[in-house]
Amino acid sequence: MTKKLISSGSSFETQIGYSRAVVQDNWVFVSGTTGYNYESMTISEDVVEQANQCFINIKATLQKAEAKISDIVRVTYIVPNLADFELCWPVIREYLGDVKPAATMISAGLANEKMKIEIEVTALKNK
Repeated sequence: MTKKLISSGSSFETQIGYSRAVVQDNWVFVSGTTGYNYESMTISEDVVEQANQCFINIKATLQKAEAKISDIVRVTYIVPNLADFELCWPVIREYLGDVKPAATMISAGLANEKMKIEIEVTALKNK
């Protein structure tokens, strides 16, 4: 039973005190991931671009955990503006259309007004 903590290098992880992901055995728990580009700490104003960046960040995190998008078994979407969610459907289909994980969408406020979507996933590595 091994546990591994993964960081993206985001300042939020240090300031708040959490990991981008926790790997426990074959399970990977990825924290709610926003559309920030962690290398430049910038975020687009466009919700669709943010959704795509969320998945880029998630994919990079899963790779650090030796997992992949197809290992995702559960996803939670959080959007402050309910109308924005449908705009993101093409991006979601691009990444998860063949994976078809169990999913939940919640409309709620996020940490700051720049954030228009947050995505949390759980993956089970198939070895």
